[in-house]
Amino acid sequence: MSHTVPEQRSGAGRLCTLGPADLGRLRALMDRDPAVHVFARHRVDQTGLHEVLMGGRFYGWYVGTELASACHAGANVVPVEATPEAIEAFADQLLLDGHRAASVVGPRDQASALWELVRPSWGPARSERPDQPFLVLDRSPAVAADPRVRRVVMDEFDLLYPASVAMFREEVGVDPEAGGASGYRARVAQLIGWGWSFAIVEDDRVLFKAEVGAATAQACQVQGVWVAPELRGTGIAAAAMAAVVEQVRESVAPLVTLYVNAHNVPARRLYDRVGFEQVETFASYLL
Repeated sequence: MSHTVPEQRSGAGRLCTLGPADLGRLRALMDRDPAVHVFARHRVDQTGLHEVLMGGRFYGWYVGTELASACHAGANVVPVEATPEAIEAFADQLLLDGHRAASVVGPRDQASALWELVRPSWGPARSERPDQPFLVLDRSPAVAADPRVRRVVMDEFDLLYPASVAMFREEVGVDPEAGGASGYRARVAQLIGWGWSFAIVEDDRVLFKAEVGAATAQACQVQGVWVAPELRGTGIAAAAMAAVVEQVRESVAPLVTLYVNAHNVPARRLYDRVGFEQVETFASYLL
């Protein structure tokens, strides 16, 4: 087992930093709920738990020889099957490391408990979103798909990028170009290159867009859903999302997930129409 911080023992458990030797146990832990853990599993599969690739680390909470809980600690702090005892240990280690994240996000009971422990040092949050229905769809959508939706190609980057910036400002509440645009431009280009960006483009205008932000062999997470302001309320989004679901299920992963703020009634109605069902509640704390 690879450790980059000393093991921390408490009660029946011990905390350590996970490395490549822990991959099998961590993947088995995430397989308890492939939909909920799609973001963390995507990061694991991308990096093989090599910190130089992760830009962060994974903490593990072992009880005996069993990996009982884990926590992704990067720009996003994401608990995985975290027990109350593990959450306390993760919070202590995050504070001891002087870690500073952009968000704490995950299943509501775990993310909220972790946030309460780090909030005195990290808070206040810029935005607290404690009620986010987590939705899944593992079958054909309930409405007909819009045939105009297709993958974005790299030649269309300059068309897609302004829509991506507008979505980010609306959804996250900050400017992704603050401090420089190179990082966000690289991320938008990366998703196009992976074939994970989908849009309706007509007359050099993006009317609708969405992308896959994380994926495994079992599930994927859709994010960045955006409709041009002048077309909102016209009904374009349901058929467009249905097309995204169809294409993503065929070429990326069979189970499509996303989460949405509970107060966003139009979006919730949209996803209900398409056929998504709530299986969990997430919480996000944006710093």
